[in-house]
Amino acid sequence: MSKPTTLIEVARLAGVSTATVNRVLKGVGYVSADTRTRIEAAIKKTRYRPNALARELRSQRSMTIGHVVSAITANPFFANVARGADDEALEKGFKTLLFNHNGSLERERQGIERFIERRVDAVLFTVAVSRDDVVMLIEEGIPVVQIERTATRDAPSVTVDNTVGALEAMHYLIELGHRRIALVGGDPDLVYHGDPLMRSVEDERLEAYRAGLAAAGLSWNPDYERLGQYYRHEDGAGVQGYQHMRALLDGPERPTAVFATCDILAAGVLQAIYESGLRVPDDISVIGFDDTLAINLAPRLTTVAQPMEELGRRGFSLALAQIDGQEEPGSIRLPSRLVRRDSAGPVSAQAARPRRARG
Repeated sequence: MSKPTTLIEVARLAGVSTATVNRVLKGVGYVSADTRTRIEAAIKKTRYRPNALARELRSQRSMTIGHVVSAITANPFFANVARGADDEALEKGFKTLLFNHNGSLERERQGIERFIERRVDAVLFTVAVSRDDVVMLIEEGIPVVQIERTATRDAPSVTVDNTVGALEAMHYLIELGHRRIALVGGDPDLVYHGDPLMRSVEDERLEAYRAGLAAAGLSWNPDYERLGQYYRHEDGAGVQGYQHMRALLDGPERPTAVFATCDILAAGVLQAIYESGLRVPDDISVIGFDDTLAINLAPRLTTVAQPMEELGRRGFSLALAQIDGQEEPGSIRLPSRLVRRDSAGPVSAQAARPRRARG
């Protein structure tokens, strides 16, 4: 086998110093366009590849980031966040180790212990099951970033302002003439044992729903508020939303619109409406949350979009800042926004009239 090309050989072929070649490889510092072209040509000709192991030994870094996610196969939200983090890590020369805990405390602890053994440079949580696992890493001196939910205030986070998008969804439905608006959402008391920090996502969406009703002078109707789990792994996606919508349709007066706080729940809502012989949005309008399944549903779902890939990218950036020993990075708050598609429309005169639901 031929001996690998060295940095010195690339520099000699390009007629520059090794420091100049390094500036091009790392994308830092000034290098003239002509010099950059010669260096890139020399790299291509010699098929030079940086020695990753030597770089890691010099920097005492593993050049690896651990990423703990909840359920990447069950909810596309986590896959999109992971993609954003992975893309940003790759661009900066890092590898990503992805670990699914699927809601299991035991699995999460096993994953954290493996990350510590591998001496990863940082760990992203999207999201943690246990605050203790986050604290364990901090005590080990491994930088931590929390994404979407915050388990502890002792580590930076990248979260989303759920309120702004949820209020926008409610205002839109009210502008369309809807007055009987139901909510199908996650129950804050069931999420992470009702932890005040971890349940903030559900609290924000639920409070925005109620605030939207109040701002329009509409009374809160407990019969229109259906809360529970987003999904159960054994049931598959959509089942929870379907069951909630069936209950709403069987109620004394069906809603003219439904705000589902997750696209997976919204998919089940659409299925129940379809099976009842009703049409969306002619009979009932539906709005979801996340913008994961939205464009693949029929009709295309109006939904509140979260900047999922940006969550991942910004999460990695916060981790890298800690790895580089920069001043303690602050937490980041990103906005949500309503994306209007086909599943929400003006309330029809027939749907607006008080009536009993179909049995």
